[in-house]
Amino acid sequence: MRAPEFWYARKPGVRGRILPWLLSPLAMLYIAAGWLRHFFVAPKKVSVPVICIGNLVVGGSGKTPIAIALAKQLRAQGKQVHILTRGYGGRLRGPVAVVPGQHSSLDVGDEALLLADAAPTWVARDRVAGAQAAIGAGADLLVLDDGLQNPHLVKDFSVMLMDGKRGPGNGWVIPSGPLREPQAVGVRRADAVLLVDVHEAYPMVSFDTALPQFKVSRQPAGKAEDLQGQRLYAFCGLGHPQQFFDMLRDLNADLAGARAFADHHPYRIADCRQLTADAAVKGAQLVTTAKDYVRLPEGFRGQVRVVPLEMRFADMAGFMQLLHEKTADRKTNPT
Repeated sequence: MRAPEFWYARKPGVRGRILPWLLSPLAMLYIAAGWLRHFFVAPKKVSVPVICIGNLVVGGSGKTPIAIALAKQLRAQGKQVHILTRGYGGRLRGPVAVVPGQHSSLDVGDEALLLADAAPTWVARDRVAGAQAAIGAGADLLVLDDGLQNPHLVKDFSVMLMDGKRGPGNGWVIPSGPLREPQAVGVRRADAVLLVDVHEAYPMVSFDTALPQFKVSRQPAGKAEDLQGQRLYAFCGLGHPQQFFDMLRDLNADLAGARAFADHHPYRIADCRQLTADAAVKGAQLVTTAKDYVRLPEGFRGQVRVVPLEMRFADMAGFMQLLHEKTADRKTNPT
């Protein structure tokens, strides 16, 4: 799905002010369902630390690239990190260890394939079963990609991502707004907040919290200087596609056109033909993200340039210090 405009409108019109109220009964049902889910589930504590990368709102805010950056940092410190993910968009329920050359996005989802390039990755709808499988395979630390609202695993350190440009939107819960749960409830689940892509040109909606906050920015991985001045036709299916298009403009690329698809959109041959035709009319090179690239038909991939994205921490040392403080007691008290 794509986020309705009234969720993030900075100056909502009459429709944007009325719709949240009209939808509020459904929002209350959504809140009640979340409360019941946590009330009837006893979280399981596993034998290794669990680090959760989560989100207060629906849609993309960079959970997967954050999980990748964190896993790489921890592996560089000698940790046997494994990543757990639900495998959204894939058919396999798991637990299954992701093998990029063997599994496709139809099997495990697009995000799992990207995660598996950074660390051993497990797709598991049952997070406890996935954690136990990873521990059995040698994991001494688990990174949970998107699990802030999941009640089944005890987390030792939970990180909440917040889009620095859009914030929590209008502050309402689905479907009245973008929140997965009331803001006060979500904040209580977290140990730190990562503010993603904070920019002076986009003053963030008020997000008051006493939690430690760290800034991270979405950047192209590797060298991207050759994109400057290039005529590009960009497309992507992300929770917030404008982030990708804005990044290309910030690199001074000549963005001749852009097309946004729904998050996790399964690209069909008809989509590829239309994109090829649109780019040809503009005299531009097709470009997309790595997450989208793995969902393209193989015969079309050679026509598309990939711009891999990565997250860069303004204060990685400070963030890692907090993480180690939160997980240190597990060394002496694993259960």
